[in-house]
Amino acid sequence: MRTLVVVCLAGGLAAAPVSAQSPPPVETSAAAAAPAAAPPPPPESPSDVAAFFKGTEIGGLLDAHFSWYTTKPEGDASFRNFDTRHNQFRVSMAQLWIAKAPAADSRAGFKVKLSVGPATTIVQSLEPGSSPAVLQNIEEGFVSYLAPIGKGLQFDVGKFVTQHGAEVIESKDNWNYSRSMLFALAIPYYHSGVRATYSPHAKVTVMGTIVNGWNNVVENNGAKTFGAQVAYKPTAALSLVQNYMTGPEQSGNNENWRQLSDTTATLTVNPKLSLMVNYDYGADVVDGVRTHWQGVAGYARIQPNKWVAFSPRFEWYDDAQGFTTGTVQTLREVTGTFEVKPTDSFIWRFEYRTDLSDTAVFKSSGGGLKKKQTSVGMGVIYSFAYKG
Repeated sequence: MRTLVVVCLAGGLAAAPVSAQSPPPVETSAAAAAPAAAPPPPPESPSDVAAFFKGTEIGGLLDAHFSWYTTKPEGDASFRNFDTRHNQFRVSMAQLWIAKAPAADSRAGFKVKLSVGPATTIVQSLEPGSSPAVLQNIEEGFVSYLAPIGKGLQFDVGKFVTQHGAEVIESKDNWNYSRSMLFALAIPYYHSGVRATYSPHAKVTVMGTIVNGWNNVVENNGAKTFGAQVAYKPTAALSLVQNYMTGPEQSGNNENWRQLSDTTATLTVNPKLSLMVNYDYGADVVDGVRTHWQGVAGYARIQPNKWVAFSPRFEWYDDAQGFTTGTVQTLREVTGTFEVKPTDSFIWRFEYRTDLSDTAVFKSSGGGLKKKQTSVGMGVIYSFAYKG
């Protein structure tokens, strides 16, 4: 973090005043004959631009990868997010963002995150067709205000990524390079609306949201979706997060409300071993028939030093009525990710992954379907961040 420093220049020594009661000076030198020095200029104040950027963060990233699938699918691989193409090098995402968090001495804030690439296209693919195209490249865009209530009640208004799940859109903030099935199938990507966050205790944070729904800046029905979160951190090593969201999500339908419960627990066993588990349960009603889906993912991160890490992930996902995948099936997945991080801004990940289903659903070359797809891949991520 850098702090902007304004150097104020004040120069010149004022000549000693001459008293009217003193005898006339004897002019013995040229210096004595010189006129009195001008008064020093007033100190400069910080510019408006510098004051605006104080506490402002600017960052970005570039994410590129290569994937090879045993099924050799044409087009996107089944039930995968972002690393979807066989035998191709791709730039998954390029991103820039600027943000200023509200604080007690500066209560207004904002965040704008711009993103391009195939990952961005996938994230925006569920947005209603009437949405302006320019919104596809705004992953987040909201203004914030920290109200002077208690310890500070923060409001965010605009578009923001979802609070659900153990993984996020940016791979650098996950333990694995590829995204889990829970991330791809069980939860939304983003919301548009209002959220309020408050910490009544150092170990507890609560949040409430009122949004248009799942993945829609433009409303697709006449009702709103409501969400709540409780985050509890009883010790420095243990974190528990419970989310719940409910609201009608089907286009033009205000009657059938979708439910989603999302639970994540993270434990730092010691500096070299961390564990995490994520469970999701969702339900909806389609044409009078109740549907549900659920899954659990278990993670470990083994990090002998700050340069290398190994992260296995195991996952089970049940789509009982085929609501999220289009097929009644149970999926399983196992992933192993080896990470090399020579600097804070550069990450190199190598990954092996196998996806399994009890039904032939994975696309393969020639148009056939298989019950198993295996992939090997490599991801390279560069990121930077600067705070004024």
